[in-house]
Amino acid sequence: MKDKSNLDTRTLEKAEEELFKAFASLNTVDECSVFLRDLCTPAELQALVDRWTVVGLLRDGMTYREIHDKTGVSVTTIGRVARFLADGFGGYRAVIERLTH
Repeated sequence: MKDKSNLDTRTLEKAEEELFKAFASLNTVDECSVFLRDLCTPAELQALVDRWTVVGLLRDGMTYREIHDKTGVSVTTIGRVARFLADGFGGYRAVIERLTH
């Protein structure tokens, strides 16, 4: 992640909102797939996949160490995902709710 941007806060917030709108405009898994593959490097996409995989494994009751051993994801990342799953902005929970009902 960049430490500093040459853009002012308002411009950065607008750019972030436009990105969120772009995601919200996608209608299918295929559209999402090609958008993410265009937007992200393979390493960035893998990091997202890793985090989403960790969400499922945490919900299955696996320990951090078991998840690390199974996936190779760092315990630090697993802990961060667990924190946001429990006390984050609610994004993980909203998607889980939609996908399980």
